[in-house]
Amino acid sequence: MSIDIREAGDRQAAASEAFAIMHEADAIFSPFRPDSELSRLNRAELTLETVGGLFTEVHELASRFEAVSGGVFALHSASGEWDLNGIVKGWAAQRAAQRLREFGVENFCLNAGGDVVAAGNIEPGKAWNAGLRSPESPRQMMAVLALRDMAVATSAAYERGEHILDGRTGRPARGFSSVSVISANLTTADVLATTVFAMGLDGPRWAAERYDCSILAQTEDGNFIDAGDLRRWLAPAKS
Repeated sequence: MSIDIREAGDRQAAASEAFAIMHEADAIFSPFRPDSELSRLNRAELTLETVGGLFTEVHELASRFEAVSGGVFALHSASGEWDLNGIVKGWAAQRAAQRLREFGVENFCLNAGGDVVAAGNIEPGKAWNAGLRSPESPRQMMAVLALRDMAVATSAAYERGEHILDGRTGRPARGFSSVSVISANLTTADVLATTVFAMGLDGPRWAAERYDCSILAQTEDGNFIDAGDLRRWLAPAKS
């Protein structure tokens, strides 16, 4: 996670608070930490009635997306264990961005592993640019976005392989190599990027019809699919 703050003054306290929120989310939801609430829930040491309020909040959000997606987005892994990785990073980063705003920070870019909140301007009158990398090469961009007070999240197979599963079948999703979703809220963008990827070729239109978002996806055979008002967010080409 990185935070780029473009305002004068000492913003160390604000940044520290934002990082603390991300650490808190990791302590609650990490499947790799044996002491996290998620791990303890999977070992039946906790129940949904005894987890903390933040876990309950994420669980309720995830449950709604599971229902509206017809189970494409799922709360459990193929083995039946709780798995909230498809929502937690975006949710935590959105909370961190909100904390920055509570400290009076208006112009910043928060990047949590490629999921980005772009607030205000990088400099007066100039939007933040966010590049969407090509699945073929990190040095190539599918598109460059110009964002103000917007968020973008990407789900892809080019770094972690076939880690995105279709909740309906429990099998690796097929059809896309990369899906990016632009929304005013990073939680929504993050969940939809995962859901669209798992849903397959019907996903972009499904998401755009139900949510105020824009989508750019690349299929496994190299074709592009977009939905929503994507052109609104494309940065002007440099002359």
